[in-house]
Amino acid sequence: MATEMLNLTAYDLWKQYGDTPVVQGISFTLQPGEIVGLLGPNGAGKTTTVGMLFGTVVPSRGFVQFGPWQMPTQGPQARTQMGIVTQEDNLDPDFTVFKNLTHFAHHYRITGQAAKQRAGELLALVNLSDRAQAQVDELSGGMKRRLVLARALLNQPQLVFLDEPTTGLDPDARQDFWRLVQHLKASGCGILLTTHYMDEAQRLCDRILLLQQGKVIDEGSPEALVERVIGQEVAEVEGIAADLLKTLAQRHGAWCRSFGSGHLVTLPSPTADLLWNAIEAHHPQRLLRRPANLEDVFLRLTGSLLE
Repeated sequence: MATEMLNLTAYDLWKQYGDTPVVQGISFTLQPGEIVGLLGPNGAGKTTTVGMLFGTVVPSRGFVQFGPWQMPTQGPQARTQMGIVTQEDNLDPDFTVFKNLTHFAHHYRITGQAAKQRAGELLALVNLSDRAQAQVDELSGGMKRRLVLARALLNQPQLVFLDEPTTGLDPDARQDFWRLVQHLKASGCGILLTTHYMDEAQRLCDRILLLQQGKVIDEGSPEALVERVIGQEVAEVEGIAADLLKTLAQRHGAWCRSFGSGHLVTLPSPTADLLWNAIEAHHPQRLLRRPANLEDVFLRLTGSLLE
């Protein structure tokens, strides 16, 4: 790995297909050892943004700077220091686990004994050493995702893109993947994560960009976003008329909206207990008080839950 760690900076990125804008004016910097999350519903522009950052999609306006290289014109040079885990596993089913790595290493001109050594190191890192001679179709979904991550790390990248890396994985496999991501962060690698899982974003990300219709509608650390947009606590309420609940919320400076078969109400800290008691006095069928989370933020800012 190079001695000087590299920043990735997006400058006013736009992408249009015909007259349709897909990404509109995205700017941010990703530091070494930082995990930045791109969150948004389908069609928000996440994958297009990743493509522009990785240098495989040409922006309509703006550019990306990664260390000394500007994208997309110097994309091939920049990608020598990048790795990517796409939504699809796209592993070669004709090769063993070990051969998938040694063969792909040729893309980085890592060959012979050096390729075998690197493959062995990475299989140990992702806890697949005992599956080295297995065929890809013998692996579980979680193992395949770990192998794709190992492949993305062959060139010892300074920046890794994780595009919905844990979709479809069971909870244990997701936890395994999270540990690997945190190991990468600790080693100084910059990571850009897109995910549909709010708990994943809240657990892993130092900073989050919330996208809607190609625009960043808010950004900040998970904790700062939750505190600023929602507050510390919310109540889930069922069995109280919407008009009555909205009146109670307004009286206490709270925000309220439909949520599942009931409503979600913020509990602003100065009057949280007063509002809670007022709701409780109307004997709802169901009443739950819980800490606010990123899903609540997304609901308030976009008007819908992330599917």
